[in-house]
Amino acid sequence: MSRLPEGVLREAVIDTSAITANVRHLRQLTASEIIAVVKADGYGHGAVRAARAALEGGARRIGVSDIDEALALRRAGIDAPLVAWLHAPGARFAEAASRGIELGVSSLDQLQAAAAAATGDRPVGVHLKIETGLGRNGLAPGDYAVAFAEAARLERIGRLRVVGIFSHLSNTSSADDRAAIERFTDGLALAASHGLAPQLRHIAASHAAIALPESRFGCVRLGIAIYGLSPFADRTSADLGLRPAMTLRAAVAAVRRVPAGQGVSYGYAYRTTQATTLALIPAGYADGVPRAASGGGAVRIGGEVFPVAGRIAMDQFVVDVGDHPVAVGEEAVLFGDPTLGAPPVEVWADAAGTINYEIVTRIGPRVPRREGAV
Repeated sequence: MSRLPEGVLREAVIDTSAITANVRHLRQLTASEIIAVVKADGYGHGAVRAARAALEGGARRIGVSDIDEALALRRAGIDAPLVAWLHAPGARFAEAASRGIELGVSSLDQLQAAAAAATGDRPVGVHLKIETGLGRNGLAPGDYAVAFAEAARLERIGRLRVVGIFSHLSNTSSADDRAAIERFTDGLALAASHGLAPQLRHIAASHAAIALPESRFGCVRLGIAIYGLSPFADRTSADLGLRPAMTLRAAVAAVRRVPAGQGVSYGYAYRTTQATTLALIPAGYADGVPRAASGGGAVRIGGEVFPVAGRIAMDQFVVDVGDHPVAVGEEAVLFGDPTLGAPPVEVWADAAGTINYEIVTRIGPRVPRREGAV
């Protein structure tokens, strides 16, 4: 019988070797420089451990959403190139610049603020983001020429170093993404006409990097795929040659034999139809187990998979194990690597009407992360 370590109610086991292997595999698949994205605490896996594992697999840069995330990585000893691309209104970049953090720039104001953070002998590295149809941030097409001209001027006088030009795809359809790629290509040509020659050009995240070779431009930003999860609804991790890095598990906290007609959890949304055994799993929506998955999620206990019975509560939920022998303290696996017999995270995502990205990212801070293999 598999058990958790003594005294542990719940934990997320993070197999960093899987992250390393996934990055190595994706480097070979895409033949591109990898920016490994570890925003949102490494999609719930731990930003520092994910960054280290990705660099070991051959990633050349680490990407995060905001400067605070980048500074935390620097404080943890990550000295690889870092890029952060989402900034508060009026943000100033002196601390980021002093730590060698590259800045995604989406407006003329941000371009000027980045230049203002340069010191006499140290230009600030920037990646110019251009809007190509996603409708989010990025330089508007009407501002391309002015921004490129100003970036080139600031680069000439030593205030900026234009490391990259980038954008983002919608993953709506191949036609939509190819239209965005065409706009991106036009933007790159305009930048070149203003004298910009960035080292990196990147528009593809995991979905396009795998499915759309023309989106690669020699550099791709990989998030969900490095954690071993598929960005596609119709292709599994195994189909893509990826290994899920997170296994979420808990220790069965109580076992109860009940008669037919027993109501289970709040609102009695589930009632037993015959005499059965209920097992209590000490993880709930405070831990990131989505309440919306009530009645649809599943766990593996002792080699068998059992459905959630009734509503998921803040700290716990119940599964109906029938006549299967289950003991207090036994391991219950919510999700992990399905090639090892664990329910895939997509079972929970589908039950909650969401995507695998959200499930792993929302796993809460009171769930201890432990590096290792299961």
